[in-house]
Amino acid sequence: MFKTCAICGKGSLRGRSVVRKGLAKKKGGTGKKIVRSSKRRFLPNLQKIRILINNLPQRVYVCTKCIKKGEIQKT
Repeated sequence: MFKTCAICGKGSLRGRSVVRKGLAKKKGGTGKKIVRSSKRRFLPNLQKIRILINNLPQRVYVCTKCIKKGEIQKT
């Protein structure tokens, strides 16, 4: 089972974690430089709840935005 929202399909996003070194120019340095970056994932806020899908109760992952909107019917 993939960690995606069963209602809107929201899933994880890719990004980078950037490491900077050096003293900022406004503090008297020569500026901040990017020395390395590593890949990371931004995960959505998913909750595993029981909802009705095609009039059958199922346990699926649903994002909190869909829960707040009221787009689901809990069992």
